[in-house]
Amino acid sequence: MTSQHSALSTQHSLLVTGGAGFIGANFAHYWSRNYPDDRVLVLDALTYAGNRANLETLIKHPGFLFVHVQDQEIDTIVHFAAESHVDRSIHGPDAFVDTNITGTHTLLKAAQKVWLDSSSPHSSLLTPHSPYRFHHISTDEVYGSLGLDDSGFSETTPYAPNSPYAASKAGSDFLVRAYYKTYGLPMTISNCSNNYGPYQHPEKLMPLLILNCLEGKPLPIYGDGLNIRDWLYVEDHCRGIDLILKKGRIGETYNIGGNCEKTNLDVVEALCALMDELSPKKDLPSHSSLLTYVKDRPGHDRRYAIDASKIRQELGYEPVESFESGLRKTVVWYLENLAWCKNVMGEDYQKWLEKNYS
Repeated sequence: MTSQHSALSTQHSLLVTGGAGFIGANFAHYWSRNYPDDRVLVLDALTYAGNRANLETLIKHPGFLFVHVQDQEIDTIVHFAAESHVDRSIHGPDAFVDTNITGTHTLLKAAQKVWLDSSSPHSSLLTPHSPYRFHHISTDEVYGSLGLDDSGFSETTPYAPNSPYAASKAGSDFLVRAYYKTYGLPMTISNCSNNYGPYQHPEKLMPLLILNCLEGKPLPIYGDGLNIRDWLYVEDHCRGIDLILKKGRIGETYNIGGNCEKTNLDVVEALCALMDELSPKKDLPSHSSLLTYVKDRPGHDRRYAIDASKIRQELGYEPVESFESGLRKTVVWYLENLAWCKNVMGEDYQKWLEKNYS
């Protein structure tokens, strides 16, 4: 490890924004488990996508703290907080602009004031070996859509967002970069592919399919089901962020992918086969018989794929989970946590289903 990153090898304090959401909660669990001497502070607005129950097992961890208003000494910000559901951005884009752009800007200003302001007692610590880091979590959706024969998105792929969600994330990426280039804020950015795993909100494809299988409900698939995504098990994503925080170069962007391109139909078929094994129904020859095609959503990108060669070559990143092992872990988690599922499937969720899949 170079001297530039040595500060992150000692005890430090992380502020995890959006840490009660899907990926943020998994990251909080991951970091507390792997670095028990560090302090992990979670900041979350607890909207429909944020669930305090996601962090229940961390409450007694000595280094964990859930905060609504933050007034703590921190040296690392891991910024997950975002509106991230594409379908919701189509019906209500204002919240995505407010949260993803204005919210990120507010956080950047706060970091700049505390870490960079000449009147701050911390400003003298801002050197090439600074202990501070603002790490921004982004998405492959900022790059737009690929053709079937195109190479995967790299860190130099031009941005071409096609949904209000993707556009708002692109805007936040540019703001983070601007605060580095203009003010010297020590930052890194990661753009990830489609995450799946525990604690994911049932509006997303995999948990929606699992829960509908359990209830014998139709399994809705947009359009022809041939849209392609690169699937990344959420803990592999956390491992990638860990490497970036420890060894990533200040001012750089790293793409984190799963090396796992699947069509939505591939995902449904694999998941149904697993549900046939783990939760069979006597009156149903296969859960795949529940497959139902619905009207495609507006601006639906055809294919995403990540070229993760930069993070692999520079930081030694490789996903640990295969699609098969990650999918099995995901299905088992949902089957063992149906009470958690029930708590997030309220009236708002039912209205969302009607709006998108009726």
